Amino acid sequence: MIAIACVLRVGATQAQDVPGIEICTAEKKMERRTSCLQSNVNFLQGTISRLVTDSGQKIDAANRRIEALETTVAELRKTVAELQEARKKQPQPPVKEGGKDNAKESGK
Repeated sequence: MIAIACVLRVGATQAQDVPGIEICTAEKKMERRTSCLQSNVNFLQGTISRLVTDSGQKIDAANRRIEALETTVAELRKTVAELQEARKKQPQPPVKEGGKDNAKESGK
């Protein structure tokens, strides 16, 4: 008895209406065909609305990421410029010449 109830329940679950595009040309009565077409329109409008919202959110997230990256690049450029300036201001070690000049100076 339980097995029969489970089989009937599974059959009822499979018969549920799944939202999506239906083929409306199979309907003979005009009311049913109109209802089918309206169902298709509602489904498509809902799908488009979800896609518009999702793509808008993705674009906003991408724009925020771009702004963050631009800020990071500007900070890095500033840091590089500061490091280059600091390097230019450091005293350069004297250039050592050949051994003869150094020997004369140490002998004096």
